[in-house]
Amino acid sequence: MNLLEDLQWRGIIYQQTDEEGLKDTLNKEKISLYCGMDPTGDSMHIGHLLPFLTLRRFQNHGHRPIVLVGGATGLIGDPKMTEERTLQTIEAVQHNVDRLSKQLKTIFDFEGENRAIMVNNYDWTAPMNIITFLRDYGKYVGINYMLAKDTIASRLETGISFTEFTYTILQGMDFKHLYENHNCKLQIGGSDQWGNITTGLELIRKMTGEGAKAYGLTIPLVTKADGTKFGKTEGGAVWLDPEKTSPYEFYQFWINTADADVVKYLKYFTFLSKEEIEALEQSVQEEAHLRKAQKALAEEMTRLIHGEAALNQAIKISEALFSGEVSNLTGAEIKQGFKDVPSYEHTTGEEISLVDLLVVAKISPSKRQAREDVSNGAVSINGERVTSTDYVLSEKDRIENEFTIIRRGKKKYYLIKY
Repeated sequence: MNLLEDLQWRGIIYQQTDEEGLKDTLNKEKISLYCGMDPTGDSMHIGHLLPFLTLRRFQNHGHRPIVLVGGATGLIGDPKMTEERTLQTIEAVQHNVDRLSKQLKTIFDFEGENRAIMVNNYDWTAPMNIITFLRDYGKYVGINYMLAKDTIASRLETGISFTEFTYTILQGMDFKHLYENHNCKLQIGGSDQWGNITTGLELIRKMTGEGAKAYGLTIPLVTKADGTKFGKTEGGAVWLDPEKTSPYEFYQFWINTADADVVKYLKYFTFLSKEEIEALEQSVQEEAHLRKAQKALAEEMTRLIHGEAALNQAIKISEALFSGEVSNLTGAEIKQGFKDVPSYEHTTGEEISLVDLLVVAKISPSKRQAREDVSNGAVSINGERVTSTDYVLSEKDRIENEFTIIRRGKKKYYLIKY
């Protein structure tokens, strides 16, 4: 199976500007191609991943990826369907460029013969003056052509600034610049980028000649079978930044994927082979309770974004929480795994009985209930069941002198902090 056939099998291709032309070009040569994103924030979330993972698939087949972070276009803002974006300062955008570039470097190979290239469109856009922009680029893009674009058309009634109106030309300039300076023949983007991609092709065709060979390919919007938005949890977006979404939370997001979605996500997001994915699909159909597909998805994604050590840590935390054997967790692992559980801060050095702690930490509603919970064996400290109502907590009950983990019943965890 060649690259385009693999992309079709995975369901990754949404639109192509010239399917036969791209197929013929890829059969004849290794190309450079690019995908970009604007630094509107300081971290990517998993909704940004699919176009870049698709770019990496091209690299795996010997093509050269160009990864663009839009320091210039980020200062303008890709028009939203509803309203103007708030402009960011140059300093804020540069901060975001640095953070996003670091995250993107984990996805691509920047060594070897077809090593990836990282570029910033601020480098070739900022030196340009307004006269050059209008004469050399604006002259080639018709107003009627721009008004026909969905994003611009949707804003005509509510209003759109000239700044955002020109965004599509700026992104078109990127494709033309990379075509001329890096022999870049393909742009990949999400389905919402179709209009910007075709503007780039329009500039290449008009400014470099009718014989120019360049192509556009878009990726479908990732959806969930139940109709809810992909990549969202109760806590918000699933970020690539481990400070925003810990590797454990990241792992848990993928491992909790529904059976109806897991095979599609394995195709979209992992580099597992067709044979491996089909075997996991069969497992979903015949032994869904084992959740082999979800485990494979979670492991592949966590390893890719956070590395082997973080994956092992996420698995360790998951297994400890499932089994209740939490005493071997480190303080750092407890911070990850118990980030969202109810907590109570106790003053270090003050002795407190287990029964009193259960009440003040609101683990049990009353002393009577607390005594009953303890004597019935429903309470454990750091994974060890305690049945004595006279038990007093001491330093030996603290993990790294920072935490005590209380469990009431089978699944209700509480974190005592010192």
